Order: sequence, then structure tokens, then C-alpha cells
Amino acid sequence: MAKQSYSKDDIRRIVKEENVNFLRLMFTDLFGTIKNVEVPVSQLDKLLDNKLMFDGSSIDGFVRIEESDMYLYPDLSTWLIMPWNTEHGKIARIICEVYTSDRKPFEGDPRNNLIRVLNDMREAGYTSFNCGTEPEFFLFKMNEKGEPTTELNDKGSYFDLSPMDLGENCRRDIALELERLGFNVEASHHEVAPGQHEIDFKYADALSAADHIQTFKLVVKTIARKYNLWATFMPKPLNGVNGSGMHVNMSLFHDQGNAFYDANDKNGLELSSDAYHFLGGLMKHARSYTAVTNPTVNSYKRLVPGYEAPVYVAWSASNRSPMIRIPSARGLSTRLELRSVDASTNPYLAFAAVLEAGLDGIKNGIEPPKSVDRNIYVMDEDERAAAGIADLPSTLHNALKEFQTDPTMKKALGPHIYQSFLEAKRLEWASYRQQVSEWERDQYMELY
Repeated sequence: MAKQSYSKDDIRRIVKEENVNFLRLMFTDLFGTIKNVEVPVSQLDKLLDNKLMFDGSSIDGFVRIEESDMYLYPDLSTWLIMPWNTEHGKIARIICEVYTSDRKPFEGDPRNNLIRVLNDMREAGYTSFNCGTEPEFFLFKMNEKGEPTTELNDKGSYFDLSPMDLGENCRRDIALELERLGFNVEASHHEVAPGQHEIDFKYADALSAADHIQTFKLVVKTIARKYNLWATFMPKPLNGVNGSGMHVNMSLFHDQGNAFYDANDKNGLELSSDAYHFLGGLMKHARSYTAVTNPTVNSYKRLVPGYEAPVYVAWSASNRSPMIRIPSARGLSTRLELRSVDASTNPYLAFAAVLEAGLDGIKNGIEPPKSVDRNIYVMDEDERAAAGIADLPSTLHNALKEFQTDPTMKKALGPHIYQSFLEAKRLEWASYRQQVSEWERDQYMELY
């Protein structure tokens, strides 16, 4: 999805030419939920002059009621005319940054926070942090009330064709809709679990990539409903099958090109010292940024052995069982693939966290441990310990314990988001701990 450059006059012209009647002003809360304020096109000039306000006290992780007045500053490059709901004229989407009442970037806005970390990256001598994601999702049937059920619409598996893959038409329509919106869709296929799907689109700079993920989720959910299906990015909606991840491919660029590529690498992998040190930073901080990249109680039901999701902090250029893989492409395409992330993450926070971890690796020359080039899933505990392979956190509670002791994560999220995130996730874990599950009743009711 190529980034466009629009002036205020361009926007005004397009509004008239395309008969745009409503403006959907989008931003993202602490938990990655898309929020929007919809205004009639009569408010366009007010928006373009950064004069539109909203109540920030009602948004999770933002501000208290006595500090509620906030401004929405539109990023004109995100202007997009949505292809549906045209009965009353077209609707245009524009992503906004949140500013305080005294016209300063709001520190609790996840998008502003990523912009801050990217500015730090540029001060360190890099021009771009590129991210390509592979988000997976499930399609479930809806009941007569339009509510999701746990009934799948197919029995397909990896790369299956019809008739097993009954979600094919829905997935195809999603891909076509994305292309109409300017996405460059690279692949679309059924995933391993029944009812599970993946659509891959071209990488972009981190800020645009995070914007694309939010737009992607909106499109997937909207098109699915037209098929009477419910799309969910929940990491593990079903027992006994693979969960949904969102692998993140990442690379740093500087004025000379891809900073991760070096044809003269003495290790023979054609990776630069920056790549190794970035990798070292990702490895060092893995257990702490997992709280951000896998932020829900349910995330850790996916991160268990036996379902292809990575469970161990390790890397390799030759197998897919470690947390970080080095894809074989080189030159401008040299990259690291972080395989632990899931799509319940807030992409703005996730990219900020892994970038800060990688930059810490470069700044401090952190060397990664040796690569693990055998299937970690068949190694026993003693073998893993001998190889220096740590486990990823097994619960949100354990991840938060790592997160709160890592100064690099506080730097990545900034004081406001760091504290709000920590408090919110502690409450989530406390609420979960108080619930009694059907599994517990089945196991213990008669036994005790």
C-alpha cells in the first residue's frame, strides 16, 4: 500500500469530486482497539486546521475526566475513501494523532509513541524501520442474533482448496477489497486449523505498517459479516488446534541501504554487525516485550508446545521452531522474523517495543547466543538448558513480572503508556484468576 502525499487542497478537491459526505477520524487506544469519531464533511476545514476536539477521558489508557479535552490532528497521508456504506454518500477514513489541550503530542497515544521511538531511531543514524506482518484469523458462523458462535464454516487445513476451504470466497473478497484500498496483497490461503486463514500484504515503514494492520482488521471483520461470519484475531479461540499468530518481519535501513545485510559476513549468513546486535537485543529483551506483543491472558494458550507457535527464546537461519528466524532472502530483503507475536497486540506498541529492544542491542553491542539449528520441540529440558535456551513466559502474569523490571520497555512505551499498560494488565490477570472454568469443574468437582 503505497504511501500517498496529500495537501489540504487535495483533500478538499477529492471530497467534492468523490461526493464524500462523512469523515471517519480513526485513532487507537491502549489495547489496540480502533476508535473513531465520525463527523459530517461540513467539519472538514475544522479538521484540516487541527481544531476538532473530543473527550479523551472515555478512552482506555488516556486521561482522567479533569484532563479530557483533546485534539485530533489528521495525518493526511492516511486519507482513504472506504468502499462501503455509500447510501448517504461516501465515507472517508483518516488516521489521526492525539494532542493535548495545550497543543502537545499526547504521550498516551500509541501512534505518537511509535513516532517518538522512530525519531530516536533516526537520531541513531537510521532512516527506516520496515515491518511486514502475517496476521492470521478465524472465521466462525454467527447465530440469528448476529453473535459469534464456535461453529466453524469449514474443515480445511494448510493451503487446502474447495470444497474443504469454505471460507475461500470470503477470503477472496477480503483480498479484493484490500487491493481496491491500495494494499499490495502478496498471498492469501487457508491456514493449518479448520476455519483459520491468512492474508499477507507487502511490508512498509513501521508507522504505515501499524496503520495497515488496523485497516486490515477493519476490512476483514466488515467483509466477514457480509457472509454471516465472525472474524476474530483472538490468539487461541479453540482447544486442540493451532492458534493465530502475526509473524513480524523487520529490517533497518540507512542511507547505504539495508543495514542488516553484509555480503562479507565471516559467519557465512551475510548478516551485518547491526543485524547480529539487533538480534541480540531482541533475544535479551524477549521475555519482557512478550507482555506487549502477546498482551492477553489468551495469548499464552497459544504459546504452548505442540501447535507450531514458538515457546523458546532462540534463533536460527535454518529451522522454524525458534522464536526468531532468518529468512533466506538477502540484499535489500535481508530481515529478521519474530514469530511469537499475535494479532491481539497493539501494533504501534509492539513495533515500538521490538525496535527499542533491537536498538538497545546495537547501542550496547549485544551479541546473540549461538543459533539453534535443530528442532527445539524434540529437545528435553536438560538439552535446552545446556544450549542456553530460555522459555518464553507461560502466562501474562509471568510476562508482566519480566516487563516491569526492564528499563528498556519503559523507554519503549514512555512513562504514561508504560504505567497505564501495566496497571490495566494487572487488573486483567486479577480478573482472570478469580474465574472458575469448566475444565476445573470437570477435573475436581467429583474428585474432591
